[in-house]
This record gives sequence, structure tokens and C-alpha cells, in this order.
Amino acid sequence: MSTTEATAAAGIPCTWMRGGTSKGAFFLADDLPTDPAARDDLLLRIMGTPDPRQIDGLGGATSLTSKVAVVSPSDRPGIDVDYLFLQLGVAEPTVSDKQNCGNILAAVGQFALEAGLVDATGDSCRVRVHLVNSGSVATATFPVRHGRPVYDGDTRIDGVPGTAAPVLLAFRDTAGSATSGLFPTGAVSDTIDGVEVTCVDNGMPVVVAEASGFGLTGYETQAELAADAALLDRIDQLRRKAGRLMGMGEVSESSVPKTVLVAPGRDGGQVCTRSFIPIQPHTSVGVFGAISAVTAIMRPGAVGHYLTADWPTGLSRVDVEHPSGHLLVDIAIDDTVVPPLVRTAGVVRTARKLFAGKAFPKF
Repeated sequence: MSTTEATAAAGIPCTWMRGGTSKGAFFLADDLPTDPAARDDLLLRIMGTPDPRQIDGLGGATSLTSKVAVVSPSDRPGIDVDYLFLQLGVAEPTVSDKQNCGNILAAVGQFALEAGLVDATGDSCRVRVHLVNSGSVATATFPVRHGRPVYDGDTRIDGVPGTAAPVLLAFRDTAGSATSGLFPTGAVSDTIDGVEVTCVDNGMPVVVAEASGFGLTGYETQAELAADAALLDRIDQLRRKAGRLMGMGEVSESSVPKTVLVAPGRDGGQVCTRSFIPIQPHTSVGVFGAISAVTAIMRPGAVGHYLTADWPTGLSRVDVEHPSGHLLVDIAIDDTVVPPLVRTAGVVRTARKLFAGKAFPKF
């Protein structure tokens, strides 16, 4: 048995945390192999992939529960920790670092504090996080008590039962996270397979289209969308072609770009969304998926811009409807420069530590 296998057999320190509407395994980088291939193989065995049930691992049999955060102290000036997000497949043995995850990010600050990577005094903690996947920076602010994270509170987010302590996530340098820029095709509108789309990357590459372009209302349930095999095939073909237009090459095996369909809000929100990750319909909406979609429709000439006609002048907080409820997204865009500059982006999430111990991979 190799040294790596012997270490794995003894168990890998792991903390399982919910961040926003996702949950996953959090590891210190020092506790994982430095070689990416060896690391990914280990994580697949810990998560129980490939298996649609992930019955022999920690994964919860959905893409929202087959996620990993790798955290380490940062040597970048003004940055506390580095955070690498990995999306693991469920039925397929895939590990992708091509995207950020804003939901899992919501728990990175607390994990860093629990692990002793940062200190906290007073009643709140600010952790500056370098998002390794994209090179962007986020600041997570959350309450603390006696130097430890506070997880209980009165903040409610749709898609999670009950309430918890708020986590404020503020982002910068998110444009062009995995592509050449905010609008990586060089246009705010393109046509793919007869469907008008806007390809945008403000923290995550996203293809935005109107739900009506697919013969949908935009208010279908997640189950209804999941049962429409023809629709899912169209979504897959659309995102593959969009990926090439965005300069991402062949994306058939990649988790990005994702697709977000938009429609007028009907429950008090400014826009209603149905998103796909990358092909299966999302039960809610991802943080960066929502931020990118809202960024797109705020731009004149982009898909869905007509939805902004009744928005108050200077609106920066946008209420995004999704299958599980609402997500509030804060975005400020400076249109006085070319290309347009994203000044601020942020959301409020919640997080909770679920367990801490050791994970044992399958051999």
C-alpha cells in the first residue's frame, strides 16, 4: 500500500457543510494529494462516484450535494484564504474546476474560522477569499460569538427550511471568470439554432434565453422540465454551441456554460428563472448563475432586457424568482465605460456546519 493509500485508509479530515442551497465536503488542501489527478481520484471514491445513488460514498445523488471545497491559507496580499471549488459528477466519474460555486462559498469563511486559518474578534468576521477557479475575490461577512461562527439566526433563504445566521457575500473581479470577458462572444445578443441568446460571464459562463424561445412559459416545475427529454437535448445542444462561441471549445464534458431561461416575474420578483446545471433543471438557481443572468438582462440589447422596463431607476437589488422561491441579487454596472464594468455584485446566503470528522474512501 502506498503512502497516499495508507493515509486515505486512516481517514481524511473532512467537514460537511451546507452553503446556501448546496452542501458538500470541505477539506484543507494539506490533507489532500497535491497531484490533481490523485486528488480527484480520491474525491470520487469519497463521494461514491460513479453511481447514480452514490450509495457507497458521501454524495447525496444530486449535483447540488456532490460538491467539494478545498481551502488553504493564502499568500496573496490582503487575502485570507484560497478556495478551490470542485464539482463532482454523480453517475459519471467527472471532476470539474471550470466554475465557481457561490452557494458553497457561503460556508468557506466559517470553515476557515473553524479550521484556525483566520481569527475573529467582536461580533462579526470578514474573510477575504480568493476564488481559485476564476481568480476573482469575494468577502464573506458572518456573525461570530466568542471567536466561533454563529450558525443560528433569523435569516431565511428560499430552498432551505427554517432560518439561520446571514452570510453576506460581496464580489469583485468576477467578469470573465472562465472566458475572455463579460460578454465573451463580443456581442450582447447571438442566435443559436434559431434562438436568441446572450452569452455572459459574471462569475460563471451562462447562456441566457427567453423561456418562450423553447415553447415554455418559464413557470414550469423542476419535475416538469426534468421529464422533457427533448427539451433537455435542446438545452445541451444550445450550450455546446454557445461554449464554442464563448471561446471555451468543446464543452460536452464540462459543467459550464450553464443555461438560464428567463420570463417575467409573477410572484413579486423582477425576473423569473429556470436554470440547468448544466443539462438537468436546477431546483432553485445558483448564485453566480443568477448574478450572470441579471447582469445580462440589465444590458440594453440583451435577451430579456425588456423585463427591466418597469424597474425603478437605478435599481441595483434584483429579486430573482426560481422554482424554490426568491434570491436577492445586488449588482451595480457602470455603462459609461467600454466594455461595461461590474462595480459590485453580492447576495445574502446562510450556511451551517453539519458534521466534522474523517471521510473514508472506497478502495
